Amino acid sequence: MKLIVLDRDGVINEDSDAFVKTPDEWIPIPGSLQAIAKLCEAGWTVAVATNQSGLARGLFDPMTLDDMHFKMQRLAMEEGGRVDLIVHCPHGPDDGCVCRKPLPGLFQQVADHFHLDNLDGVPVVGDSLRDLQAGTQLGGAPYLVRTGKGLKTQKGELPPGTQVFDDLAAVAEHLLGAGA
Repeated sequence: MKLIVLDRDGVINEDSDAFVKTPDEWIPIPGSLQAIAKLCEAGWTVAVATNQSGLARGLFDPMTLDDMHFKMQRLAMEEGGRVDLIVHCPHGPDDGCVCRKPLPGLFQQVADHFHLDNLDGVPVVGDSLRDLQAGTQLGGAPYLVRTGKGLKTQKGELPPGTQVFDDLAAVAEHLLGAGA
């Protein structure tokens, strides 16, 4: 199986320091949905692992999150793609859960869902250090995008082997060009 795990905010859609709280605020980054479609057409399985502390903060409810994810799915399907799995952490930063990135719980959920022992070599795409740290704990290959918080993240220390790309479209082009 060719699996890729994406962060959501800042990778697929525009991020906001005020949180993405409604489907109307969920705005795709240009080229991201087309990139998902190209990966799907080439036989990739696409999963999304996303921290959504806005739930714990009371900024939106689970139904609104479902509506945002429905919009993401609908728009991806309109481009010929799909997201095969979405896992999210509903907790706040101080809740002490194991799923909030940079902890690996969301990535363990992805591995378990697809009956994998680990994510060795699986591209893990994020715009923040915590996205990459969480994925690499299970063996994922870190890919940083410069969208969202990526430009700021790029200035810090990254996990060994991190590849840096302008956006998700560039990641997809690289993976498809590599024949992976």
